[in-house]
Amino acid sequence: MSDESTTLLDATGVGRALTRISHEILEKNKGTQDLVLVGIRTGGDHLSRDIFNRIRDFEGVELPVGAIDITMYRDDLGIRSAPQMHSTEIPFSLDGKNVILVDDVLYTGRTIRAALDALMDLGRPRSIQLAVLIDRGHRELPIRADYVGRNVPTSISENVEVEFDSDGTALQIRLIKPRS
Repeated sequence: MSDESTTLLDATGVGRALTRISHEILEKNKGTQDLVLVGIRTGGDHLSRDIFNRIRDFEGVELPVGAIDITMYRDDLGIRSAPQMHSTEIPFSLDGKNVILVDDVLYTGRTIRAALDALMDLGRPRSIQLAVLIDRGHRELPIRADYVGRNVPTSISENVEVEFDSDGTALQIRLIKPRS
């Protein structure tokens, strides 16, 4: 039997959520001073570019934006088969910056823990704030997002998938429920 899927957010809904998150980031940080964006590969990096574009449009400021690969920081590295490595591209100093760490879906918190370790190896930020498009619950670690597009209570057997186009624009977010 095939799985059932439900669209949680279409492209318009994703756009609204990212616009709101962008405004909240600016409000909480009182502007763009010492603010940098870092997306977690391979979903958060696309979303961080989208937030970059929105903040540029609102404020006329181009924030430093980068992407981080957390593969070697994962706590399940030994049990995963042939992890796919991506590049980390952070062409600016993190020292003294307010880092907005961006990911697509927050679940157990283990990806975010790995990203925090990776960021700390690259510098000493003043603060790290977390922005996620979807928070689905089921935390295994004490991780909380500062900015959330949408909270979606899920069961452990369900999955949340973010579909991106070839340009990295989020097209839709679907909840996948296994059929019994």
